[in-house]
Amino acid sequence: MCLIVFAWRPGHALPLIVAANRDEFYARPTQPLAAWRDAPGVYAGRDLQAGGSWLGVGPGGRFAALTNIRDPDQPPGLRSRGELVAGFLRGHDPVPNALARSAEQHREYAGFNLLLGDGQHLGYLNAQQAQPQLLEPGVYGLSNARLDTPWPKLTKARERLRAQLHAPDPAQLLALLADARVASDGELPETGVGLDTERLLSSVFIASAHYGTRASTVLIVDAQGNRRMVERSFGPCGGHLGDVVLELGGGLSLAGRSD
Repeated sequence: MCLIVFAWRPGHALPLIVAANRDEFYARPTQPLAAWRDAPGVYAGRDLQAGGSWLGVGPGGRFAALTNIRDPDQPPGLRSRGELVAGFLRGHDPVPNALARSAEQHREYAGFNLLLGDGQHLGYLNAQQAQPQLLEPGVYGLSNARLDTPWPKLTKARERLRAQLHAPDPAQLLALLADARVASDGELPETGVGLDTERLLSSVFIASAHYGTRASTVLIVDAQGNRRMVERSFGPCGGHLGDVVLELGGGLSLAGRSD
């Protein structure tokens, strides 16, 4: 993922609301949101090049999501960051234990931010800090720096999510994620990638010929643990490829895909 805004409100009727965009090269092979046949109860998109994921849910209310840290000087990782999401969704470790283990192993991966939840706790790890933390109730934003770093697209998307908390609607959350407006040069962060790339990456939704938003995902969890996921997939220049709608309750049923 490259942008995640989320509301964590344990004890609320809707304890977890997530809206996220995954930005990636269009050429990287990807499986859209679906049940994983080799991991019962796991529903996620899948990176077919390395086998991991960027966002998904699993048995027992498990949730995991990942963003990369933007740092052109960092060394490449020995392992794929997507396995951190996949491993948690497949596993049984409590959130604090899983975060601690990821912190111990962080040097094996290129820079990452990791969110892990189980319905009782939502935890966060920034690989550069390597200090796991359990999050307090609140509305948060995560892009390719530390939690709530005030990049223009993050603050814009987080405030639009906050305005929808009284009645979150998947269509409106997808609209939030479709904002392609580029930030002004004076608002841009300096992350070492050059001005043209900073401009390209400054919008909530990114579209170009070779790199951009591949998937927009909305997750709404209620107090009974029922989960609704909607994923919209995109190709080069933002072309719409199709939607997946997933309703997970006691029966864990897949509602369908529209192309």
